[in-house]
Amino acid sequence: MADGRHSPPLSRTTAGHTGLELPLMMPKEKPPISVVGDVGGRIAIIVDDIIDDVEDFVAAAESLKDRGAYKIYIMATHGLLSAEAPRLIEESAIDEVVVTNTVPHEVQKLQCPKIKTVDVSLILAEAIRRIHNGESMSYLFRNITVDD
Repeated sequence: MADGRHSPPLSRTTAGHTGLELPLMMPKEKPPISVVGDVGGRIAIIVDDIIDDVEDFVAAAESLKDRGAYKIYIMATHGLLSAEAPRLIEESAIDEVVVTNTVPHEVQKLQCPKIKTVDVSLILAEAIRRIHNGESMSYLFRNITVDD
């Protein structure tokens, strides 16, 4: 502190846990939703790593639909789909949400038929086998087919 640096970060004591120090966390700011280019009459695909709360995806879908998008697909690796996500997806302009089976979401699929699952278990198992046996990973990805 004497030289003007603030390391370690500022901390605060949590209520009820005397002496427990946690770094001061600031909420992550999200940029406003904007559409670049002409989406009129086109299929829009939004890709992300995780779908948890879907409010931002629903807002993006509404923006795309307002600008003339024909269909709107959301694709993500991990579909957590917490809280009211299935209901919000079902009531939104989103046509389909495609996620992998890295996180169980069978209950959510029963609540919303727009949620589809891609099974990645075989490719993950093959990747683990190849790593364990010291085999090429690039071969796996160069030679995978749509049927796999």
